[in-house]
Amino acid sequence: MNSLSKLQSPKSSKPQRRLGRGGGSKKGKTSGRGHKGYKARTGSNSRLRYEGGQNPIIARIPKLRGFKPLIKAVFKPINIGDIENMSENGVLNKKILIKKGFLKKGEKIKVLGKGEIKSAIKIEADHFSQSAREKIEKTGGEMLLVVKEKIKKINK
Repeated sequence: MNSLSKLQSPKSSKPQRRLGRGGGSKKGKTSGRGHKGYKARTGSNSRLRYEGGQNPIIARIPKLRGFKPLIKAVFKPINIGDIENMSENGVLNKKILIKKGFLKKGEKIKVLGKGEIKSAIKIEADHFSQSAREKIEKTGGEMLLVVKEKIKKINK
């Protein structure tokens, strides 16, 4: 037994109109393609990315050479003069700076040489400027570079 869901509407499938069968058929002579021109010819359909004489988008976009890193290294600067106030028990690292609200998780720090340092401090940072290194060494402080291990690719 047929169900109502399987019944087909009488107007849902009209027969296709045959082209080029005289003027009375509504699709005679030019078969709905208009007169002459590129689109009237057989095998014609405009090329992909063709913009009709306008300078194409691919030509308008600048030719960018090289590559940009996915994660750009942005360092948050800390001056030597401010380090003494921020350090706890002669030690300064990322955990202390995050706790004090100076640094966000995942940010990198660079120690700069502006200001003076009086006592020896153990500093853990991602980068040190040349003048900062000299001032830390002069007071007998210690510098530790934070280095992240690179993940090796396995070729299959």
